[in-house]
Amino acid sequence: MSLWIPFTLMAAFMQSWRNAFQKRLSADVDTLGVTLARFILAVPMAAIYVSLLFYYGDTEIPLMEWHFYLIIILGAISQIFATALMVTLFRLRNFAMGVGLAKSEAVIAAVLGALFFAAPLSYIAWIGVLIGGIAVWLMSVPKGMRNISWPTLIIGLASGLCFAFTTLLVREASLMTKLPFLLGAGYVLFWVLLVQTIIMLVWLLIRRPITLRALWARPKLVFVISFCSFVGSIGWFTAMSLETVALVKTLGQVEIFFTLLISAKWFREKLQRSDKLGLGMILVGAIFVILA
Repeated sequence: MSLWIPFTLMAAFMQSWRNAFQKRLSADVDTLGVTLARFILAVPMAAIYVSLLFYYGDTEIPLMEWHFYLIIILGAISQIFATALMVTLFRLRNFAMGVGLAKSEAVIAAVLGALFFAAPLSYIAWIGVLIGGIAVWLMSVPKGMRNISWPTLIIGLASGLCFAFTTLLVREASLMTKLPFLLGAGYVLFWVLLVQTIIMLVWLLIRRPITLRALWARPKLVFVISFCSFVGSIGWFTAMSLETVALVKTLGQVEIFFTLLISAKWFREKLQRSDKLGLGMILVGAIFVILA
C-alpha cells in the first residue's frame, strides 16, 4: 500500500472528530473563536513534532529562500479566506449546501494542479475525482439546484477554490524543502500554523477580545480540537507531500463516512437515502483513485 493512503485516512478520521468537537464548542464561542481553536495549541505541538523529527533524523533545519515563505503566507491566508467564506454561507443558512459546494475542492484542485502545478492525472484518476465530486454534491444538495441561490453557489465555489489553492501551495512548499517527506511536511505545517495563529490572534485581540476570553474559559475542549486538528494536519500535509492534491482530497472524502457515523452515534442523527447513495459513490471514487 502506498504510504499516502494511510496518512489520508488518518487525516480524514481526525478531521471528523475535530469537526464534532468544534460543533460542540460553537454553542458557546463565535465562529472566529472556533476557527482559532483549530490551531492555537497546535503550534507548540507542531514545534515539538518537527524538533523531534529533525533531532532523530539527524538533519539540519533548511535555510529557505524568500519565495518559500511567500508561498507559506499565501497558503495560510487562503485557508483563512476559505473559512471566512464558509462563515458567510452559515449566515445565509445554507450550511449543508455550502459545505457540499466547498467540497468541490478536489475537482478544482485537479484542474488547477494540471494547469498550473505540473500535476496531471490519469484517466482513471479523473474518473475517481469526478465520481467523488458528484457523490458529495448528492449528499449535500439532495433536492437539486432549485434550492441554491446564486450567492450560495458563488460563495461556495469560491470557498472550494480557496481550499484547493491552499492545499496546492502546501504541496508546492513541501516539495521546495527537498527534505524527506515527513520532515518536509512537518516543517511546512509548523510555518502555516504559526502564520495563521498570529493573524487570528492579532485580529481577535484588536476586534474581539471577548472571544479569546471565551476560549480561555474552555481549555479542555480547545486542547482536544487543537490536538485533532494537529494530527489531522500531519496526515494531510504528509499525504500531499507524497501524492497529488486531487487524489489525496478525493480519497479524503471518506471523512464524510466518519462524520455521518459520528452524527448517528453521538448526535443521534439519521442517515437519508441520498447519504447512503453518496457513501457508495465515494467508495467507488476512492477505489478508482487508489487504482490510479
